[in-house]
This record gives sequence, C-alpha cells and structure tokens, in this order.
Amino acid sequence: MSMYVGESLVGEGNEVAHIDLLIGDKTGPVGAAFASALADQSMGHSNLLAVLEPNLAVKPSTVMITKVTIKGAKQAVQMFGPAQYAVAKAVADSVEEGVIPKDQCEDLVIVCGVFIHWEAEDDKKIYEYNYAATKESIARAMKNEPSADEMVAKKGAASHPFSGV
Repeated sequence: MSMYVGESLVGEGNEVAHIDLLIGDKTGPVGAAFASALADQSMGHSNLLAVLEPNLAVKPSTVMITKVTIKGAKQAVQMFGPAQYAVAKAVADSVEEGVIPKDQCEDLVIVCGVFIHWEAEDDKKIYEYNYAATKESIARAMKNEPSADEMVAKKGAASHPFSGV
C-alpha cells in the first residue's frame, strides 16, 4: 500500500481535536505531499515537523499542517507547543507499540492535519485531545479502518456533530 489514510475527532469545546493524516512511502504521493508541505509555507499556515523536543524529531518523519489559518501568537504557540508535542508523542508511542512497524520508519512519512480553534484556552486539553486523536488516526490508517463494508453498514445511522442537520 502506498498510502494509508486516518481520521479522528476527540474532545469537546474549543479544544476539540480533529486529525486527518496520511501515512505513506517517502517515494510515493505521501512523500511528495510531505516535501511540498515543508517547502510551501505561507502566512498563517506554518507547517512544522513533529518533535518530542527540539532536536529530537519523530520517526517516521511527520509534518504537521494547519487546517485553519493561524491568526495570532497564542494560537501559534498552541500549535508549536501542546499540539506539536501531542502529535510527536502519539507517533512515537505508535512505533513503540508496533502499530507502525519500527523497521519501516525510515521509509515512511506522515502528513498530519491539525485543527487548533482560534478560541482554544486549555493547553492540557489541546495536548490530551490531539494525542488521542492522532493515536486513533494512526491506528485506523494502519488497519485501513473503517472498511467500505463498515461505512456502508453505518451510513444510515450516522450523525455528524457539526452538520447542523
């Protein structure tokens, strides 16, 4: 498989975490997206590597992309602080737990879309929700979940929390 796709929504309020991610080979489409994300920075969309601490990036190499325009220093610090650490820790724990095979870490890359609400206040919740959502997204991606059968079986009862319907 050249591309795995994962998604997860965790939490509530302005600190809610919604992660969309791609996992794939460096030489495939995810690798191209990874390189493009790092090379194509724009105002309000500062993409960054997931690091456990400065000078300790995770493997597989993971680029975080903002899903909303970062509009101020507070929101930027939340992205470069609790959200960045949450994503990095989730990737590292997924490798340690065997969800991502350690022997593939140099061949794979991750592109991780992160949502930070402009009115988020609680850094602890930002960390907790983004950690849980990233872990769940990775696990779902690596297992190709949901399957087409599961999606079709559940679509009639599905209720999107932000649909307004």
